[in-house]
Amino acid sequence: MNVEVSASLSLISLCWSCHDFDQLESRRLVIGKLGVKGLQIGLFYGVHYVYKKRWVLQFPIIQRPPFFSFKMGLPLAVGKALKLSAVGYAFSALLAFFLPYDFKGQLPVGNFITEQIIFYIGSFVVILCWELCHHLHQVLHTKRSVFAPPKGSAAAETNPSELLLAALEESTPKSLLQYLAYLDLCMVCEGNVDPWRRAAFFEESGETYKRVISVCLTPVEQFTRNVSEVLESSPVDNSLQLSHQLRSLNEQLADSKVYESFDDFQLLAWCARIVASLTVHSHKGDRFGVAQLSGNNVAVISTLLSSLLVVETLMGKKTNLQSSNTLMDPAGIKWATLNSGRRDSAAGFAGKRKGTLFYAKAYSMADILRTSIYGIVSAFYDEMSHSAKAGLLEKDWIISSKPLYGTRELLSQKLRLFLDFQAS
Repeated sequence: MNVEVSASLSLISLCWSCHDFDQLESRRLVIGKLGVKGLQIGLFYGVHYVYKKRWVLQFPIIQRPPFFSFKMGLPLAVGKALKLSAVGYAFSALLAFFLPYDFKGQLPVGNFITEQIIFYIGSFVVILCWELCHHLHQVLHTKRSVFAPPKGSAAAETNPSELLLAALEESTPKSLLQYLAYLDLCMVCEGNVDPWRRAAFFEESGETYKRVISVCLTPVEQFTRNVSEVLESSPVDNSLQLSHQLRSLNEQLADSKVYESFDDFQLLAWCARIVASLTVHSHKGDRFGVAQLSGNNVAVISTLLSSLLVVETLMGKKTNLQSSNTLMDPAGIKWATLNSGRRDSAAGFAGKRKGTLFYAKAYSMADILRTSIYGIVSAFYDEMSHSAKAGLLEKDWIISSKPLYGTRELLSQKLRLFLDFQAS
């Protein structure tokens, strides 16, 4: 309602002085026409804003100063304002057929064209102001906030990570404060601007490192569990004698669970990048060996592999374990054995949803996970190669308990593909 009222008042203020009041139109008629058209423009923009969920903050991939970020978004704001004002004009013209006769009026052709041009320019200015306000809101709320005491202070010398960990662990889940804390942590781990803060994670007791890894692995683990439950319950076996109505209902529930799982896509991407970057830096920056001794390296690589497998399965990629009894002919050609009959629960699921919004997010998530794993493999390539040659790769780099998705053998096979740089 506020948007409609704002649009009405704005259009009246902008277009009032542009009208020539003559015998055909009175001031009351002009105000009424502009007010009604403003209500229509505001209604259209409000519906578009809600339908596109534009209140959700979109964090930029590359962090820039606020002024530069605002300047970079000006062309996009102008382009979107042009498109929305054009569609809004068509929408208001369509609704004009339902207006009373007095508001339609009878104008000469020249005056009518002039009125329409003035109305379009006024609606463009109003929507452009809204777009600029929306863009400024995005820039100011997604800029980086540094959760660290001043460098050189007593707190920076004793425990520089406490403010960051408090924001991560004690803030309201999915709040803006928590998102900004994850963004700050990601930039600390990946960049070299504050190496002293990253080095503080590897303190002697290892408690700080465990807390950081735990707070980042938890969202990835929960995401993997949610998607794996959807895959296991996805009704894609045609042999099941289910009614069409029941199958459709189950598919709708599966869709909703998948969409909800990808709601925190930005947070999941940060978490995967954080744990991978910390694991890579632990190879040379961990003087006390807390990452290796605590078992966090194994937990990180196992969680990332399980998450990658579940995302690839969701996208329809086959992840069946290759049989060790593969057949080879005299020429040395390897022949794949027949499938053991295990039903791929994601084949039909992915086939019907390919091209949807969540599929694009799944593709991006798989790329982020794959890049993160490759980073860890590249840093620990010598160690993993020695373990693979000794037949201890699964023992040294895969958790001993049941993985979040798949089996230990499947994770080990996937890790070998990364080690051979054949994972794609």
